[in-house]
Amino acid sequence: MFLELLALLVQLDPGFGVLNYLTLRAVLAMLAALLISLALGHYFINKLHQYQIGQVVRADGPKSHLSKTGTPTMGGVMILFSFIISSLVWGDWSSLYLWIVLATAVIFGAVGFTDDYLKIKRKTSDGLSSRQKILGQSLGAVVIGLWIALSITDPIQTELLIPFVKDVTMPLGLIGFLLLAYLVIVGSSNAVNLTDGLDGLAIMPVILISSALALFAYISGNYNFSNYLNMPFMPGTGELFVICSALVGAGLGFLWFNTYPAEIFMGDVGSLALGAILAVIAILLRQEILLFIMGGVFVAETLSVIIQVAYYKRTKKRFFLMAPIHHHFEQKGMSEPKIIVRFWMVTLILVLVSLASIKIR
Repeated sequence: MFLELLALLVQLDPGFGVLNYLTLRAVLAMLAALLISLALGHYFINKLHQYQIGQVVRADGPKSHLSKTGTPTMGGVMILFSFIISSLVWGDWSSLYLWIVLATAVIFGAVGFTDDYLKIKRKTSDGLSSRQKILGQSLGAVVIGLWIALSITDPIQTELLIPFVKDVTMPLGLIGFLLLAYLVIVGSSNAVNLTDGLDGLAIMPVILISSALALFAYISGNYNFSNYLNMPFMPGTGELFVICSALVGAGLGFLWFNTYPAEIFMGDVGSLALGAILAVIAILLRQEILLFIMGGVFVAETLSVIIQVAYYKRTKKRFFLMAPIHHHFEQKGMSEPKIIVRFWMVTLILVLVSLASIKIR
């Protein structure tokens, strides 16, 4: 939207052309999303209190979490609102990448919103059934995957980039690409959802990973930088730099209220959408493997649930004291803030390792 207005301003004074720079738009997108979140935060939390839209804590969870019952939830609405508004204001409306990412936010946000609404309405921790949730995510993943496959004509769009090595890709073909896109989107969406169990535990990794993807987007969309760093040049992906920056700003604004002890939780409307957004951006940048590495905390949380379920079905015993794994550490007596910060540190290390792939080839 801003670029359309900018064209008129440039006619009045060419000096306004500086606002068209990608880096400046990214900074402004981040600041706009951050300020929107901060400005709306207390108002949104008060409204949730007024309408008694509070968290329902699972009965079999850690006893320390019972005190969180009634804490406002569905904060993901605030994240997505600030993210979408900032992206629309500072993004390029002619960019297909912008609309693919925003469509992902809306589709998966709607699935999460429905799940949260049913939990609040029933006053239990059970919303959509696992089958219903997977069905909604699957439909969204198929739609987005087909949209990318049929609309993005980049030569490497159906190839899998192998990090840390130079000019090595794995051809996937259309079917292979769609299968990979489905697994990455649904897997990432559920992984962030499983991780969102402690105050601020999920949102900081999302911020860190978004920041790294922003850097990859900027390099991939710039011919000189991509050529110098031996990375594939993908015209137009620079716009994802602006989108990732807006996501970082929205995440930071939410963290202001979600840090321990949390004043608000993001709910499934936030976690399902944020996981899917990260996945789609990684797919557009052909960095699915690096997303797997950077999201090591999300992967560990998901694997802990899979291992717990499989082990229990076979032995009728628990492999972990409780799953996802952050609850296991709680049951062992580790304080919630310590678990949160250590998971943040692990994510930061994994993000730095992934960023090293820019030069190590």
